[in-house]
Amino acid sequence: MPISAFHFLEKVIREQRHRHPEDDEDALRARFSAGEVVLRDGTTLRPEDLVAPGTDIFFYRIPAPERRVPFEIDTIFEDENLMVVRKPPFLATMPRASHITESVTVRLRRATSNEELTPAHRLDRLTSGLLLLTKRREVRGAYQELFAQRRVKKLYEAIGPEVSIPAPTRWEHHLDKVPGELRTRIDSGQPPNSATDVLSISPIDANTVPGGNDAGTPLARYLLQPLTGRTHQLRAHMALNAAGIVGDPLYPVVTRPAEDFGRPLLLASVELSFQDPLSGTSRVFRCVGW
Repeated sequence: MPISAFHFLEKVIREQRHRHPEDDEDALRARFSAGEVVLRDGTTLRPEDLVAPGTDIFFYRIPAPERRVPFEIDTIFEDENLMVVRKPPFLATMPRASHITESVTVRLRRATSNEELTPAHRLDRLTSGLLLLTKRREVRGAYQELFAQRRVKKLYEAIGPEVSIPAPTRWEHHLDKVPGELRTRIDSGQPPNSATDVLSISPIDANTVPGGNDAGTPLARYLLQPLTGRTHQLRAHMALNAAGIVGDPLYPVVTRPAEDFGRPLLLASVELSFQDPLSGTSRVFRCVGW
C-alpha cells in the first residue's frame, strides 16, 4: 500500500541501529526542502508524494557520533587513476553500520574532495596495511574485477607466538562464517575450502611489539600469502596452528570486547602485486608491517 515519502523515511530513520540524536523530523523536512530526497532517476520527492512498496529512494543519513580512530592514513603511491595507502588499524575500509565517518573512504574523500575515490578491495577494520583505491569512475570496474578474480598477489605480515613448524608450508582448513556470529567456524570434518602459504617465520624481540606481549612467550614474524579469501582466514589459520596473532580479540578465544587503540591487531597487508589491467605493466606496492 502506498505511503507518503515523509512517513516512509521517518520510519527508516527511527529504526536505524546507529542513529544521530539530531536526526529527527525537522532534519528530515530540511532534506526535502533542500531537494535531497530523490528517486533512482533523480526525480525530487516532496514529503506528501506517495511511494509504492519496492520504490528506491535516495537520501543522506546523518552519521551517528563516532569515536575517532587516533591514527592517520599514509599515502604510498598516487597517479591519475590510483591511490595506494597504508590503512591504520581500527579504521573501516568503507562506510558501514556504526563506522561511517571513521572509514578510509570518507576520510579520504573529505581530504581530497574527490567523491569518486573508491576502494578496489577491502581490508578488515582491525587489519592494517596496503589498500588500493581508484580515483576515477571510468577505471573503477577494471581494478575491482582484478581483485574479485583473485589476480592480485597479496602478502601479509603477522606477529604471533613462535611455533616449531617448517616454513615454507601450507595451511588448509574448512572455514565458514555464519552471519551474526563474531568468529569464523572451523569444521575439521569437511574438505578444506581455504589455503594459506606460510612463506617464512623469523624470531623477533617480543619487547618491541606494540601493546606488549600478553602471552609471555617468544614471538615471531610470519610472512603469509592467502590463496583463498575466506573471512578472518589468516586470523583463524594462525590460531589453529597455536600462533594466534598478537592483539587479536577473537582468536583463539574472545578476550577483549572493548576496543583498545593501544593494543592493535598485529596483522598487516605488506605487498600487492599484479599486472595493471589498463597499461599491462607489472605493479608492485610494498609497505612496512609491524
